[in-house]
Amino acid sequence: MKFRRRAGGVAREEVFLNLTSLIDVIFVLLLFFVVTTTFSRPSQLKIDLPEASSGTPPEASAQKQLEVLVGADGQYEVNGQLLLNSDLDSLMAALQRESEGDNSLPLTLSADAKTPHQAFITAMDAAGKLGFAHLRITTVEAKAAP
Repeated sequence: MKFRRRAGGVAREEVFLNLTSLIDVIFVLLLFFVVTTTFSRPSQLKIDLPEASSGTPPEASAQKQLEVLVGADGQYEVNGQLLLNSDLDSLMAALQRESEGDNSLPLTLSADAKTPHQAFITAMDAAGKLGFAHLRITTVEAKAAP
């Protein structure tokens, strides 16, 4: 099939595709994905609580509470913030900062079942030196023997 040329030899118009709106849509999508993305917090300690056959569940309280987690490797986490140093002074400073000097707040100690005994005693020692009197130690309920 043979196509005829236009009479008069008029030059063809150049086709121009406006990409501005396409770029705007891509930036909006990129912004959407950045805002909706959730990031994991690898700084949290994962602990397996020891078992106990007796105990009472904690009472619900509107008062601010402190929580100290002791990992299996002896690292401390105070109210979700991992401490860089695992020594008594760092733990005491973190507890003082989180409690804002109020030692009447309830303090919950949670330690992994494989935590070295010394690390848990250090956490209790820090609480005692700062004057915390309302201590709780968390465990999981023991499974019934078969």
